[in-house]
Amino acid sequence: MVGETVVTVVGNLTDDPEIRSTPSGEAVAHFTVASTPRTFDRQSNEWRDADTLFLRCSAWRKTAEHVTRSLTRGTRVIVQGRLHQRTYETREGEKRTVIELEALEIGPSLRYADATVSRIPSAGGPGGTLFDTAPPASNDEQGAPDGDRNPSHDHNSPTFPF
Repeated sequence: MVGETVVTVVGNLTDDPEIRSTPSGEAVAHFTVASTPRTFDRQSNEWRDADTLFLRCSAWRKTAEHVTRSLTRGTRVIVQGRLHQRTYETREGEKRTVIELEALEIGPSLRYADATVSRIPSAGGPGGTLFDTAPPASNDEQGAPDGDRNPSHDHNSPTFPF
């Protein structure tokens, strides 16, 4: 869409991605990326860490499945997507506003690691791009930013099927 805010974030996953299904059956993975900017202080001749940004992210459909199979806690990732602001109500009746990143593209950073890509054949349409974006926003489908853990997550998978 025109006028959407698209950003790229580089950081580490704070936990394993969690996958759920919406009431309509769409797969959605939730994960948090922690990004800490570093600057060099010439006076002290040291690197300084700024405040860490913790950004809640979601990936939809096939991308959600790929993310949960491929990425684990601590993995340095590059995420590009659309920023969304939404408001929801807690069980206690408090209104909360959050900013989340809808991940359109995600992969491991190769700055400090190697990766092996395993291509997944697409079934009937272009994989990724516009077909893996979130459905229209609905507070009941996305819910609060918490979810069930994925017990079938394979922590030893060495490949990244993007």
